[in-house]
Amino acid sequence: MTSFMSGADRAQGTMFPAQLEDYVTEDNPVRVIDFFAGQLDLAGLGFWRVSPKLSGRPAYNPATLLKLYIYGYLNRIQSSRRLERECQRNVEVMWLTGCLAPDFKTIADFRKDNGPAIQGLPRIHRGVRARRPAHGHYGCHRW
Repeated sequence: MTSFMSGADRAQGTMFPAQLEDYVTEDNPVRVIDFFAGQLDLAGLGFWRVSPKLSGRPAYNPATLLKLYIYGYLNRIQSSRRLERECQRNVEVMWLTGCLAPDFKTIADFRKDNGPAIQGLPRIHRGVRARRPAHGHYGCHRW
Protein backbone atom coordinates (compact mmCIF):
# COMPACT_ATOMS: atom_id res chain seq x y z
CA MET A 1 0.00 0.00 0.00
CA THR A 2 1.39 3.44 -0.90
CA SER A 3 0.86 6.68 0.88
CA PHE A 4 1.78 10.29 0.40
CA MET A 5 4.98 11.75 1.71
CA SER A 6 4.31 13.57 4.93
CA GLY A 7 6.06 16.67 6.21
CA ALA A 8 7.39 17.19 9.69
CA ASP A 9 4.95 17.74 12.52
CA ARG A 10 5.04 21.49 13.23
CA ALA A 11 4.78 20.90 16.96
CA GLN A 12 7.68 18.41 16.97
CA GLY A 13 11.07 19.66 18.14
CA THR A 14 13.70 19.40 15.42
CA MET A 15 17.46 19.34 15.22
CA PHE A 16 18.26 22.12 12.77
CA PRO A 17 21.91 22.89 12.25
CA ALA A 18 23.23 24.78 15.23
CA GLN A 19 24.60 27.59 13.06
CA LEU A 20 23.01 29.68 10.33
CA GLU A 21 26.39 29.34 8.62
CA ASP A 22 25.47 25.74 7.75
CA TYR A 23 22.69 26.93 5.43
CA VAL A 24 24.85 29.23 3.27
CA THR A 25 27.25 27.43 0.94
CA GLU A 26 30.83 28.57 0.36
CA ASP A 27 30.05 29.79 -3.18
CA ASN A 28 26.85 31.66 -2.30
CA PRO A 29 26.79 35.25 -3.67
CA VAL A 30 25.78 36.66 -0.27
CA ARG A 31 29.34 35.94 0.86
CA VAL A 32 30.61 38.34 -1.82
CA ILE A 33 28.15 40.99 -0.65
CA ASP A 34 29.29 40.51 2.94
CA PHE A 35 32.98 40.74 1.98
CA PHE A 36 32.42 43.73 -0.31
CA ALA A 37 30.44 45.78 2.23
CA GLY A 38 32.91 44.87 4.97
CA GLN A 39 35.81 46.37 3.00
CA LEU A 40 34.21 49.79 2.44
CA ASP A 41 34.99 52.96 4.35
CA LEU A 42 31.38 54.08 4.74
CA ALA A 43 32.24 57.40 6.38
CA GLY A 44 34.70 58.17 3.60
CA LEU A 45 32.06 57.39 0.98
CA GLY A 46 29.61 59.81 2.61
CA PHE A 47 27.20 57.47 4.39
CA TRP A 48 25.19 58.98 7.24
CA ARG A 49 25.14 57.81 10.85
CA VAL A 50 28.28 55.68 10.62
CA SER A 51 29.15 56.37 14.26
CA PRO A 52 26.59 55.17 16.82
CA LYS A 53 24.93 57.66 19.14
CA LEU A 54 25.74 57.46 22.83
CA SER A 55 22.13 57.66 23.97
CA GLY A 56 18.76 56.46 22.78
CA ARG A 57 17.79 53.25 21.03
CA PRO A 58 20.65 51.63 19.12
CA ALA A 59 20.40 52.12 15.36
CA TYR A 60 21.07 49.57 12.64
CA ASN A 61 24.64 49.54 11.42
CA PRO A 62 24.76 51.25 8.00
CA ALA A 63 26.94 48.37 6.73
CA THR A 64 24.11 45.93 7.51
CA LEU A 65 21.56 48.08 5.68
CA LEU A 66 23.96 48.45 2.77
CA LYS A 67 24.32 44.66 2.54
CA LEU A 68 20.54 44.39 2.44
CA TYR A 69 20.33 47.10 -0.23
CA ILE A 70 22.97 45.37 -2.40
CA TYR A 71 21.20 42.02 -1.96
CA GLY A 72 17.98 43.63 -3.18
CA TYR A 73 19.77 45.25 -6.11
CA LEU A 74 21.39 42.01 -7.27
CA ASN A 75 18.15 40.05 -6.86
CA ARG A 76 15.92 42.74 -8.39
CA ILE A 77 14.03 43.41 -5.18
CA GLN A 78 13.37 47.15 -5.24
CA SER A 79 10.56 47.43 -2.71
CA SER A 80 11.47 48.22 0.89
CA ARG A 81 8.46 46.19 2.01
CA ARG A 82 9.67 43.16 0.05
CA LEU A 83 13.14 43.52 1.53
CA GLU A 84 11.56 43.61 4.98
CA ARG A 85 9.76 40.33 4.21
CA GLU A 86 12.98 38.77 2.89
CA CYS A 87 14.64 39.55 6.23
CA GLN A 88 11.98 37.49 7.98
CA ARG A 89 11.89 34.44 5.70
CA ASN A 90 15.00 34.19 3.50
CA VAL A 91 17.88 32.26 5.06
CA GLU A 92 20.46 34.02 2.86
CA VAL A 93 19.28 37.43 4.07
CA MET A 94 19.16 36.22 7.66
CA TRP A 95 22.78 35.14 7.31
CA LEU A 96 23.73 38.42 5.65
CA THR A 97 22.09 40.65 8.27
CA GLY A 98 22.82 38.48 11.30
CA CYS A 99 19.08 37.76 11.74
CA LEU A 100 18.24 41.45 12.00
CA ALA A 101 14.95 42.47 10.41
CA PRO A 102 14.66 46.22 9.89
CA ASP A 103 11.21 47.50 8.99
CA PHE A 104 10.43 48.95 5.57
CA LYS A 105 10.61 52.55 6.83
CA THR A 106 14.16 52.05 8.10
CA ILE A 107 15.20 50.54 4.75
CA ALA A 108 13.51 53.33 2.78
CA ASP A 109 15.06 56.04 4.97
CA PHE A 110 18.50 54.47 4.51
CA ARG A 111 18.08 54.65 0.73
CA LYS A 112 16.79 58.22 0.88
CA ASP A 113 19.45 59.51 3.28
CA ASN A 114 22.37 57.78 1.55
CA GLY A 115 21.40 58.05 -2.13
CA PRO A 116 24.51 59.96 -3.27
CA ALA A 117 26.83 57.67 -1.29
CA ILE A 118 25.15 54.58 -2.78
CA GLN A 119 25.60 55.98 -6.28
CA GLY A 120 29.33 56.33 -5.60
CA LEU A 121 29.84 52.66 -4.69
CA PRO A 122 31.92 50.32 -6.83
CA ARG A 123 29.70 47.92 -8.76
CA ILE A 124 29.63 44.17 -8.15
CA HIS A 125 29.26 41.98 -11.20
CA ARG A 126 26.48 39.38 -10.93
CA GLY A 127 28.76 36.61 -12.13
CA VAL A 128 31.39 37.07 -9.42
CA ARG A 129 32.12 33.91 -7.50
CA ALA A 130 32.10 34.00 -3.72
CA ARG A 131 35.63 32.62 -3.46
CA ARG A 132 38.45 35.10 -3.40
CA PRO A 133 40.48 34.85 -6.63
CA ALA A 134 44.21 34.23 -6.62
CA HIS A 135 45.06 37.86 -7.42
CA GLY A 136 43.09 38.98 -4.36
CA HIS A 137 40.42 41.19 -5.99
CA TYR A 138 36.81 40.69 -6.98
CA GLY A 139 35.61 42.02 -10.32
CA CYS A 140 34.52 45.55 -9.40
CA HIS A 141 34.33 48.90 -11.15
CA ARG A 142 32.67 52.25 -10.52
CA TRP A 143 28.93 52.76 -11.28
